[in-house]
Amino acid sequence: MRYVSTRGGTALRRFTDILLEGLAEDGGLFLPESYPQVGSAELAAWRQLPYADLAAEILARFTDDLLRAEVASICRAIYTASVYGNGRADSDFAQIAPLRWLEPGLALLELSNGPTLAFKDTAMQLLGALFERVLAERGATLNILGATAGDTGSAAEYALRGRAGLRVFMLSPHGRMSAFQRAQMFSLQDANIHNLAVRGVFDDCQDMVKAVNGDAAFKARYRIGAVNSINWGRIVAQVVYYFKGWLAATAAGAGRVSVCVPSGNFGNILAGWIAKQMGLPIHRLLLATNENNVLDEFFRSARYRPRAAAETYATSSPSMDISKASNFERFVYDLVGRDGAALRALWDELSTQGSFDLNGTPYLSALRASGFASATSTHADRLRTIRAEYERGGLIVDPHTADGLKVARELRQPGETVICLETALPAKFAETIVEATGRAPERPAGYADLESRPQRFEVIDTDVEALKDYIAARA
Repeated sequence: MRYVSTRGGTALRRFTDILLEGLAEDGGLFLPESYPQVGSAELAAWRQLPYADLAAEILARFTDDLLRAEVASICRAIYTASVYGNGRADSDFAQIAPLRWLEPGLALLELSNGPTLAFKDTAMQLLGALFERVLAERGATLNILGATAGDTGSAAEYALRGRAGLRVFMLSPHGRMSAFQRAQMFSLQDANIHNLAVRGVFDDCQDMVKAVNGDAAFKARYRIGAVNSINWGRIVAQVVYYFKGWLAATAAGAGRVSVCVPSGNFGNILAGWIAKQMGLPIHRLLLATNENNVLDEFFRSARYRPRAAAETYATSSPSMDISKASNFERFVYDLVGRDGAALRALWDELSTQGSFDLNGTPYLSALRASGFASATSTHADRLRTIRAEYERGGLIVDPHTADGLKVARELRQPGETVICLETALPAKFAETIVEATGRAPERPAGYADLESRPQRFEVIDTDVEALKDYIAARA
């Protein structure tokens, strides 16, 4: 298994190399040369596997420079009930990512019972273990630079806190996360964790991360790595739960299975696209956006038009307040036939004109055949969905999951089973839950006093050079 850059200007890499590199030298994102294929016999054999063993089977197909036994050992150490025991009391934590049926034809894949109560733990805990393993073997250190709209930061910091050879520099948009999300990150006192609140929106944070990664000399000197979903390790770990969800749904008698994903940065739903390219028979991928609906606009119109910071709304599903989806480049690379020159031409058009349009191009038919559909959910939609789920069966969902459920019901076809991916526990967004239901969501043990704990962070401007100076002084 070798990896290529979406922009075609980087030599082939192996998994452990790209794990530490994050962004490619040419500014592109890494993808495998080809996707490993999984057939019906393998799917049948995997049906009864525990999550850790299923993860090991899938990851081994992408990590051939790590011994299969090593991959299995890491998965079995990470995917345990003790690590994923912070969620709802009625979930079966012996099964990571259990499937909860809401009604005939609609199920929720529960992904938020990890240490930070968000789906990103599922990949980030594994990524932390992989980082530590590879760095120890090489006798190296790594400075992780990341950006978060809410959940990535805390998931990364909880996965990497105290790990040997690792420092974390995490950018977040100042004042644009929920109080719970801020406290979850900023209350960490570990010496290797550095939180930087940027005066701007998430896209500004993401642009700063990309600018630092684009300085090859600085990146090499200070050993800059990534935990955002630009890191392929994040994506491949997320592929696993698509297999888990599909296997569970079909075991329960589902026929055509589609998956609905609340998405801002496109990483989570990209993992579904990868699973589908591997041969997992997902019928459709349904993408749910909030009011920052750049991706919905693209899948409806074939025009990709990212929005400026001033046009990016602060919403009640803040982890999706994103107008430049960094992982979208990987999907477009596949869409244009894995042609790096064609990808670069579209990105040049995006840079000069602020958008690109696939209408009238040879790529439009590939887009229409991709199996994607999309829709938008608003604040009023979120409140209605949260309230309806609570009144129907006592289940409280977080605002992002509510976006997904609203779109799943809107787009579901007759005879189709839709799995909606849960994104976080509602305790992280109490204000919206109270507005919708009149009651505060329950908090898992250990989080009762979270917002009152001392917080450690620094507020900075959108200044890339100042960010480099900050890292250099502490690396």
